[in-house]
Amino acid sequence: MVRALVVTALIGVCTPLAAQQPAQGAKPMGNMPVGKETTITGTVIDVSCKFGNGLSGAEHRMCSQVCADNGLPLAILGSDGKLYVPVTPEMPGKGQNFRLKEFAEQKVSVHGKVFAAAGAQVIQIQTVSATK
Repeated sequence: MVRALVVTALIGVCTPLAAQQPAQGAKPMGNMPVGKETTITGTVIDVSCKFGNGLSGAEHRMCSQVCADNGLPLAILGSDGKLYVPVTPEMPGKGQNFRLKEFAEQKVSVHGKVFAAAGAQVIQIQTVSATK
């Protein structure tokens, strides 16, 4: 009896939440940030290791990829000295590590929509390619 009540209560709570989630491939809801289509160049970094432990470079590449697989964020340290945090408008967000992992600790050219958010530079990535 108690189990049936718990299941019924969970269904009642989860159903409205599920109804709020857009269908796969659907456009995100809410106010989209205003940004500018931009191409930036820089290095893909493991944010935690770079700023937490001072680790970077070719010898740190494999570690960055393992960290990315475990959910630690990758970002682009731009040649302009700014840190670009990759985001996605998809709901639920799946992050952008999958796009950046193969370029960990390498120089890249990234094209996407760039905008300021809470004091950070943010990029919605469209394309990534290696640069020399």
